Amino acid sequence: MYVVLTPLRLSQNKLRSLGDAAERGGGGGAGAHSASRHDEERVLISEVLVRNKDGEELERKDLEAEALAALKACRANSALTVREVQEDVHRIIDSGYFCSCMPVAVDTRDGIRLVFQVEPNQEFHGLVCEGASVLPTKFLEDAFRGGYGFIGFDFLMSSCAGKVVNIRHLDDVITSINGWLQVAEAEVNNISIRFLDRKTGEPTKGKTKPETILRQLTTKKGQVYSMLQGKRDVDTVLTMGIMEDVSIIPQPAGDTGKVDLVMNVVERPSGGFSAGGGISSGITSGPLSGLIGSFTYSHRNVFGRNQKLNISLERGQIDSIFRINYTDPWIQGDDKRTSRTIMVQNSRTPGNLVHGNQPGNSSLTIGRVTAGVEFSRPLRPKWSGTAGLIFQHAGARDEKGNPIIKDHYSSPLTASGKTHDDMLLAKFESVYTGSGDHGSSMFVLNVEQGLPLWPEWLFFNRVNARARKGMEIGPALFLLSLSGGHVVGNFSPHEAFAIGGTNSVRGYEEGAVGSGRSYVVGSGEISFPVLGPVEGVLFTDYGTDLGSGPTVPEMVPFIVVNVHGNEMEMMFSTVGYQFHSHSSTALQTIALLILASLV
Repeated sequence: MYVVLTPLRLSQNKLRSLGDAAERGGGGGAGAHSASRHDEERVLISEVLVRNKDGEELERKDLEAEALAALKACRANSALTVREVQEDVHRIIDSGYFCSCMPVAVDTRDGIRLVFQVEPNQEFHGLVCEGASVLPTKFLEDAFRGGYGFIGFDFLMSSCAGKVVNIRHLDDVITSINGWLQVAEAEVNNISIRFLDRKTGEPTKGKTKPETILRQLTTKKGQVYSMLQGKRDVDTVLTMGIMEDVSIIPQPAGDTGKVDLVMNVVERPSGGFSAGGGISSGITSGPLSGLIGSFTYSHRNVFGRNQKLNISLERGQIDSIFRINYTDPWIQGDDKRTSRTIMVQNSRTPGNLVHGNQPGNSSLTIGRVTAGVEFSRPLRPKWSGTAGLIFQHAGARDEKGNPIIKDHYSSPLTASGKTHDDMLLAKFESVYTGSGDHGSSMFVLNVEQGLPLWPEWLFFNRVNARARKGMEIGPALFLLSLSGGHVVGNFSPHEAFAIGGTNSVRGYEEGAVGSGRSYVVGSGEISFPVLGPVEGVLFTDYGTDLGSGPTVPEMVPFIVVNVHGNEMEMMFSTVGYQFHSHSSTALQTIALLILASLV
C-alpha cells in the first residue's frame, strides 16, 4: 500500500469508508436497525475472541491485543445487548488497525461465544509525497514518527516495510499536513506591516518606515510561502536592533488560494541619554589614575530608516574623547547591503605611551581631530570588507595645553616640524570571523595609505594584521593569537606601534615594552575549568619591535587586577624576561590566571 499525499485537501470520507463494511456487517448480524425492544434484551456471553475473517487465529498477536484492548462492554461472563456489541464493533474499527469487523455468536456447550472476525488494514510499504515543493522533511519525520502506533517507528527507515497501517493515526497526520500545505504551499499575495503598542498590544502608528522593514525580508510577493523562510525573516528584523518583538501571521487572501502575510512588530524606544564611569588601562599613575566619566546620546532609528546616531563624550584625568558617529546600515538603492558611517572625533591621549615618561612627572598629550567616511559590506559568508577616507589633524601639547614640537629629550613630536601634522588616509580592511565565540577563528587585515594631496601632508603606508585560532583539547581551550605590522614612509612619531598592555604583552603598561615602525606580538593560552564559575588560564605573551624602536625601560615588580564586565582577572605570579639590545623585545610568562565570574 502506498499513501499519496498531495497539497490538496484529502477526503476524510474515503479514509473512514474503510470502516463502513464493519458497521454494516455488525448491524446485519445483530439486527441493529430493528426498532423493537429486542435490542435491549441481554444475552449471557461466556467467551470473547478475536479471529481473522476466516475464523482462524490472527498471525499478529499484537493486532489481537489491540482489538481486545478496544473492547469496553464485551467481556467474558457478561450479559450484553445488541447495541453494546455494535458499539464495541465501532471501537475496534476506530482503533485504526482494521478495515472490517464482523461479530459472530457461536453456541457452545459452555455457553455463547462471541467472536469478532476482523480484517487488518493493508501493510505499509512506502510513502510518496507529490506536489509539496516546500514541505520540510523534518515536518514529515515528526508527523509520522510513532504515528502508526509501532514502537520506534520511523517512516524513513526500511524497517517500516510490512507494518500495518493505522488508519486513524494516518488520518490525523494527513489532516495536519493538509493544514500546513494550505498555508505553506500558497503563493504570497501581499505583505503588510502592523505596528503594535508596547503596553496594550493594540495597533498603533509606527515610527519606522514600512519599506525599511520590507527590504530586509527575503520573502517576496509571488513566491511560495515558506514557514522556515518566514522564521529567518523574523530573526533578520530583530537583528536590526529597533524591534522588541516580531511575528508573522499568514491569512487566506479571499478565495484566490493565496495568502496575505501580516508582520506584527513592537518598536523599542528609539533613543536616549546615558552616563557612566570606568577605568582606562592607559593611565596607571596619579591620585585618580585611570578614572574616566562618560556621557552618551544615541538614536537607533533616525528618520525611521534604521539609521544610527551616536554622540559621546569621555573625560579622564588626562585623556578625553568627543565623538559623533552617524551610520546607515544599508544605503538606500544598494543591493549589496553596503553600510555607510560618517565620523567626527576630537581626542586627547597620553603621549607617554610612545614617548615615555617626561622629567618632573610632567604630562605630554597628543591631540587629534579626525573626520572621515567609511563604507562596509559583506564580501562572502564570514567575510566583510571596509573602505574609507579619513582626514586627521594631530599635534602634541604640554600639561598647560601649549603646542610643542619637541619633548624634554629634544625628540621631535611631529613629522613635519610644525606644531601639528595633517594627513589624508585611504583605509582598506578585510575581516574574517568564525562563529563569534571567544575561541573561534578570526583574521583582520588593515591597510592605510597616506595621500599627499598637499605638499605638507604626510605620505606613508601602514599595514597591520591580526589572527586568532582556538582549539578544544578535552575540557580545555587552547588559543593562539598573532599580530604584526609595519609602516613605510614619513609618519608622526605618535603613530608608531606601541607594544605592551592588556591587548598586547600583558603585565606591562601600555607602550612599556617599546614602540617602532614594525612590531610582532604573539600569545598562547590554555583555559580550563576549575570549580563552578571559576576557571584557570595559563598564558605566555611575546612582543618585539624588530629593531625599529628604543630600548625597553626597566621593568619593576607589579601586581595587576583587571576588572571588565562580569569577570575579574587576578595575576598571582609573574616571571618577566627582557632582552636589552638594539631592538626592544620582551617575553612575559604568566604562571596562573584565575577568572572568577561575578554574578
